[in-house]
Amino acid sequence: MKRISLRFLSLLLLLCTVVTLLAACQTCAQHKDADRDGKCDVCSAAVEPCATHKDEDKNGVCDICYTTLSVCRAHKSADRNGMCDICGAEMPAWVDYVAQTKLDMSSETLKEEVTVKYLIDGDTTHFNSTLGTNGIAKARYLGVNTPESTGKIEEWGKPASNFTKSKLENAHSIIIESDGASWEQDSNGRYLLWIWYKPTADAEYRCLNLELLQEGLGRGASSSEGRYGASCVAAMAQAKAYSLYIFSGDKDETFPYDEAVEVSLKELRTNITEYEGLNVVVEGTVVHNSDWTVYVEDYDAVTDRSYGIQVFYGYISGLNTKLAQGNRVRITGTVQSFFGTYQISNLTYKPLRPEDPANTVVLSEGNTPLFTEIDPADFEKDVTIPVTKVDEAGESYEKYVTFNSAQLLVSSSVSMKDLYVTSVYTTSNTSSDDYGAMTLTCTAEDGTVISIRTAVLKDGDGELVTASYFRNKTIDVKGIVEFYQPEDGEGKYQIKAYTLGDFNVR
Repeated sequence: MKRISLRFLSLLLLLCTVVTLLAACQTCAQHKDADRDGKCDVCSAAVEPCATHKDEDKNGVCDICYTTLSVCRAHKSADRNGMCDICGAEMPAWVDYVAQTKLDMSSETLKEEVTVKYLIDGDTTHFNSTLGTNGIAKARYLGVNTPESTGKIEEWGKPASNFTKSKLENAHSIIIESDGASWEQDSNGRYLLWIWYKPTADAEYRCLNLELLQEGLGRGASSSEGRYGASCVAAMAQAKAYSLYIFSGDKDETFPYDEAVEVSLKELRTNITEYEGLNVVVEGTVVHNSDWTVYVEDYDAVTDRSYGIQVFYGYISGLNTKLAQGNRVRITGTVQSFFGTYQISNLTYKPLRPEDPANTVVLSEGNTPLFTEIDPADFEKDVTIPVTKVDEAGESYEKYVTFNSAQLLVSSSVSMKDLYVTSVYTTSNTSSDDYGAMTLTCTAEDGTVISIRTAVLKDGDGELVTASYFRNKTIDVKGIVEFYQPEDGEGKYQIKAYTLGDFNVR
């Protein structure tokens, strides 16, 4: 028995030695150095200071590596309680410069109470007003420049735009104010204004320009020169000191970063060659879905036009129902040339990560396609519109560019009235999927010739609709603008109609 006990003890001692040696050869998943001697208390490995310290108990010491955190490189106080969220250090007391700044209705500046027509982005809004064309004042906010959210989307652009939207959509009253004794406009015809809103009937007016700076959702734009310049400069300095939003160093959770470039459909269509081959994120309403392809469009209030893109989603399971007509969607994919025009393909779909900003998701349902009514004479006329460009310093600016109108309308929904069908061509190849589809050559009252391409149309009894249904008739039509490039010959723009219900024949 003694011999067995001695052997057992020997084996136990050997096992303990091996375990000790193995432990010495490994490092901890998370080092601790409470005595601050530069070595881990558990595995004795050298402990370097953390790349990002944490001090949740705000005792001035990092919870992980125990480095003293007397002062952060940049304090942060998201709750604005006068204490740094990271190191607990005291910060200057929060000042509400917006509440301190009052609207003086008796001053020499011009003022007008208005309502919102279109919310464009963080620092641009169109108001129903006695100013401007057709009773619409296009306003550019004085003193502040928020990140872009209508062209090439920038980091923090959407939070700034959403902040402005939340204040103005729910406002009891809105007043626009000039900076001096007259209404001034910029080179793009936008009125340079201070925007005041009253949150409730019994509240005081608050200056939205100033509030965007105070919240860290914009940078100054000649802020010190304006009527409320001193408050603007102080508010932005405080936002920097408190490391709010664009000054935080944090990531914008709504922004896709390196995974894709977020752009508006207007930006994409007007600068399409610059995005070929790139991954993009776009938002729009599905106006048609067939053959694994959808057409997505969005209205741009600045140019008063609709812009669309063809999207090929292939055979990705689950996307067919998500991309149903009327759904407003956010799509991530690659821009590619496609038979003389462009489409988005290679869609990113992550059904288990619906909140991922680089994903294809449904934003809302039940939206109505625009089917913008177009005068036939204007279908292919030249139009000049403002386009967002970026200079060598990376700053955005607007440049007026001339386009063919139909070129901009490709993949958008349109409607036309009073077209006389002069001839009909029918696809007669019985082996073709397009057997029975027609091309209607139509003439408008002013002599403009418009081409309408139909899908294979069936009547209520399921019978094929033929040329006699349209020939020598006057029609109204709604459909999707497309570019048709024959194998030989010049390409042309036409309207594609998909169902018999897209026509009114008389």
